[in-house]
Amino acid sequence: MSSIRVFAPATVANLACGFDILGLAIDRPGDELIMDLNSSGKIRIIEITGDSGRLPRNPLANTAGVAVAVLLKKIRSRQGVSIRLHKKMPLGSGLGSSAASAVAAAFALNELLDRPFTRQELIPFAMAGEKAACGAAHADNAAPSMLGGITLIRSLNPLEIISLPVPASLYVVVVHPHVEVMTRASRKAVRKSVPLETVVAQTGHTAAFIAALYRKDTQLLGRSSVDFLAEPYRASLIPGFKQVKEKALELGAIACSISGSGPSVYALCASKSGAEKTGRAMKKIYEKMGTGCDLFLSRINRHGVKITG
Repeated sequence: MSSIRVFAPATVANLACGFDILGLAIDRPGDELIMDLNSSGKIRIIEITGDSGRLPRNPLANTAGVAVAVLLKKIRSRQGVSIRLHKKMPLGSGLGSSAASAVAAAFALNELLDRPFTRQELIPFAMAGEKAACGAAHADNAAPSMLGGITLIRSLNPLEIISLPVPASLYVVVVHPHVEVMTRASRKAVRKSVPLETVVAQTGHTAAFIAALYRKDTQLLGRSSVDFLAEPYRASLIPGFKQVKEKALELGAIACSISGSGPSVYALCASKSGAEKTGRAMKKIYEKMGTGCDLFLSRINRHGVKITG
């Protein structure tokens, strides 16, 4: 096989209580990538659509190209690769856009090379792509996009990722207001040091959140979806966040918080009908504000990146 088409899903990272360590995959949006092997000995990005011309075509400055370059260096290969990237998700949305491109590229190349690496082993290559985009190698978007489901990053060095149980009844609602919050700016808003009592409280919520997944206890899941580290400082960057969160919880959402670095806002719901009702209400708030937005609704995506052609 010398050509492949893959789709890498968007992700919701942090999940309120799990700053930089928790994430989940959703069905859509995501990135589509077409990769071809050739004898040129070079990595080429020959097409990018859906980015309004904003993403670099230089493979060493593009998340997909970097992931490919690092993988080829690891196996000491000078294989020629051409990439067509179709961005089917907004940039700077808090939905793991840069991670999805890197995941798609690493996965596609691995498939074309007869799978020298497992999916888990591919994640560092995607993280290298992430670092090119935002200056730091994070796994809370790359891991769920690659593996699917809900993932926990126990450690970055050495990298250890744990797949957590996915309650079958859970639905995810994501509203993406048409404002942009870049990851670098959003990370600057978060304090570099916090009081010990805040760390203790956040740790308790994170531990309870994980226990709730194993116990399938949605009430505990909701009580545990509390963020003292990022949400208080990032909320002001997102127009309407307070009103949207209050409405989602009023309508019975299990939890509601910022997706990754924002500006997207997600809600966890216990049923499809509840998710649809919550999503409509969240979107309506932005429409009344005169802010356009996109609405995405899905179950938690359990399979992650996949071959589509």
